[in-house]
Amino acid sequence: QVQLVQSGGGLVQAEGSLRLSCAAPGILSMYAIAWFRQTPGTEREFVASISRSGGTTDYTDSVKGRFTISRDNAKYTVYLEMNSLKPEDTAVYRCAAKLITDIATTIPRAAVYYDYWGRGTQVTVSS
Repeated sequence: QVQLVQSGGGLVQAEGSLRLSCAAPGILSMYAIAWFRQTPGTEREFVASISRSGGTTDYTDSVKGRFTISRDNAKYTVYLEMNSLKPEDTAVYRCAAKLITDIATTIPRAAVYYDYWGRGTQVTVSS
């Protein structure tokens, strides 16, 4: 069983920054990682993803230019750096892992394709 350990999150003012972390010691390099977010009464929303090697990233339009996803495979950790935060970024953020066996595999945006999930962390942005 793969366990994704999340850290980060919290309360910040608009225009502030936070960094979220997602770690799976020992095996993270075998997985593409994505971040999703969800608020009460809404569908889970894709935020960003990163390929197994870190060479390919994908962002939803609302966070482009503000969020950066990266990974440090030596530390078995993926990061989501969130800058210029807005109140509408407030949500529970969860990382998810998808096992990749073919380097040509397209990293999906749909949550149903992911195999393992972190517990989630609350990000609250005040105005």
